Amino acid sequence: MIDTHCHLDQPPLIDNLNTIIKRSKDIGIKKLLTISTTIDSFKKILDIIKLDPIIYGTFGIHPHETDKELLSKQQIIKNFENNNKIIGVGETGLDFYYNNSNKDNQIKSFENHIEASLDLEIPVIVHSRNAEEETYDVLSKYKNYNLKILMHCFTGSTKFAEKLLSFNTFFSASGIITFKNSTDLQNTFQIIPKDRLLIETDSPFLAPVPNRGKKNEPSFLIYTLKKLAELRNLDSSELSKITTNNFNTLFN
Repeated sequence: MIDTHCHLDQPPLIDNLNTIIKRSKDIGIKKLLTISTTIDSFKKILDIIKLDPIIYGTFGIHPHETDKELLSKQQIIKNFENNNKIIGVGETGLDFYYNNSNKDNQIKSFENHIEASLDLEIPVIVHSRNAEEETYDVLSKYKNYNLKILMHCFTGSTKFAEKLLSFNTFFSASGIITFKNSTDLQNTFQIIPKDRLLIETDSPFLAPVPNRGKKNEPSFLIYTLKKLAELRNLDSSELSKITTNNFNTLFN
């Protein structure tokens, strides 16, 4: 298994990393991708990726932070110099649910991250909340480029997923698919092609059932895997191989 999206730089995970990493390995996790949200977050990630060979990182500015940290394409690219364990751009995208940052700044930041990912030839990790139309419109500008897209913690509609499948898009399921009220999302994950599926925790957030309400951690990934396997009528071991291969394909 691979946890495609976690935040090891955030408490309580960062306060107990050796134990968190051990529990991850104990349940069969082979890679952890810890995701940048701010410049300070990235500084922590640069230290975290040195702790264990299974940990990789990204650089990006979360849409909530774009009023404070609106970076140019070149400023983003600079953070990838001389570090082969920083393998993705993001998380970036649009969040019009909270509107913690100006919409225009979010869109500009999103575009700059996308263009950086194209220059670097690595995936862009996309956060989209209450912004399906706008997210699609931005991504559509780059449809004729070889853009590699990872829709993290995908909670969008089936229609949105179908539109994104016309691009080189992968979809990551989080613990949300284990929630009783997530029937529509479960149905969407039943129609996404197997070769576009990934799994994540988004820890320390969104702990899956039966640990809902607790602080999430990568070792809880097993519950999301089991639920997605059930939805796809697959053995967990088979789905684990599929999602692992998909991650390695996307991140080359």
